[in-house]
Amino acid sequence: MKIKQYFLIIASITVSIIALLYGVSPEWFASSLLGSGGVDVNMTHIFRAVMCLYLGFAIFWMMAVFCDKYRDVAVLTTIVFSGGLVVGRLISLVLDGQPSPILLVYVAMELSLVPIAYWVWKRPD
Repeated sequence: MKIKQYFLIIASITVSIIALLYGVSPEWFASSLLGSGGVDVNMTHIFRAVMCLYLGFAIFWMMAVFCDKYRDVAVLTTIVFSGGLVVGRLISLVLDGQPSPILLVYVAMELSLVPIAYWVWKRPD
């Protein structure tokens, strides 16, 4: 296996775990990891939609592990995915203040992933 394939496997597994944390039990996620009270139906709806969006990317990335044709595009989407998330989180940090510790961990993960993904993307297969 090549570095792009390993990278996509790791990205797929990581994003799948985060997705399932969000969406399988939004109430548990909000109370245990965000320290917030009850989650209404609107927040549950958002958490589950985000879960499926993340899982959609994870499935595409895993598919690209086995399909050369989509591998570079898949790595590029990890840059767009993580870059978009981290920009939104940084805007929220400035405008809204410090979130729960788990969300700060996500900021660090996404911020570090962008240059790594770019490096992987630029490497020849």
